[in-house]
Amino acid sequence: MIVSKAKLLFDLISYVNARRQFTAQDVASEFHISLRTAHRYLAELGEMGVPLYTEPGRSGGYRVLNNRVLPPILFSENEAFAIFFAFQSLKYYHSLPFDVDIASVSRKLYANLPLDTRKKIDRLDAVLSIWNKKRSVPSHCLKEIIEAAIERQVVQIEYMSKAGHSRREVAPIGIYAYDGFWYMPAFDLAREMVRLFRTDRIVKLIRLERTYSPDLTLNDWLLSHTEQEPKAPIRLYVELTEEGLRQCRSQPWLEPYLITNDQGQGSIDTVIDRAEIEFVSRYFFQLGTVARVIEPEEMVSRIRSWSQELLQHYTVTGQTDHA
Repeated sequence: MIVSKAKLLFDLISYVNARRQFTAQDVASEFHISLRTAHRYLAELGEMGVPLYTEPGRSGGYRVLNNRVLPPILFSENEAFAIFFAFQSLKYYHSLPFDVDIASVSRKLYANLPLDTRKKIDRLDAVLSIWNKKRSVPSHCLKEIIEAAIERQVVQIEYMSKAGHSRREVAPIGIYAYDGFWYMPAFDLAREMVRLFRTDRIVKLIRLERTYSPDLTLNDWLLSHTEQEPKAPIRLYVELTEEGLRQCRSQPWLEPYLITNDQGQGSIDTVIDRAEIEFVSRYFFQLGTVARVIEPEEMVSRIRSWSQELLQHYTVTGQTDHA
């Protein structure tokens, strides 16, 4: 059976990616071609961008570098749309786990689509976006965290928080993106518990020659983290205007607990952990008069105190400027 050159080259890309190290004679035997033809086809792969390295000597041959090129894959129109717009959504992230040139990938995919499909994508791109907040802070170690998590490797990090810099040894479970930031849940060996770290606050990361296997996967942690019961439960009850209801709907941590009345206003009646009072208080303080916290009393006291401080700040500033 006669095999076309194009198909043979496609099959050869799959072969070299799988083997990683081989000789021209291996290729000749595998594809039933002459040794001279094998050398010529391997040279053509190099011109196509497959990163082949030639090792000289009697025991030499070919080796594929780490930056491998995948063989061509055929996609349906709907599959191409899905991939194109998935790539488009990544452009809002300042940092990505791998060295991905989103613009280059999108151009390659776009250039190989039929003309009518490209026109359809142009129209869709003008009216459809998978938007995310674009953060200016970079995360420099996403790839290292993923590799450490895969290999169950302990890492030493220098972490910058409100309390200052600290050095910790942790075992990463993985990373996930939320609201424009990347997060790393990891088992803190000193505290013997899983802690959550924002990756842009990791100043330095060193992979250590030690391993540790956490008892849960990233998906397990995400589910348990979102569904866990408060350790020190306290009731949160908030009355909301129509505008307050609208703003709270945009918060995933509040949306399930919103109650709407017949007048279009609403309330929140749920239970939070006492450790979250500071964070939740600041959120409702920023909402101003569209929200009124009824319980807990500690939260009401905090909001009143901050309101007095803000009033005093502007009163003093105004008097000084007037003088």
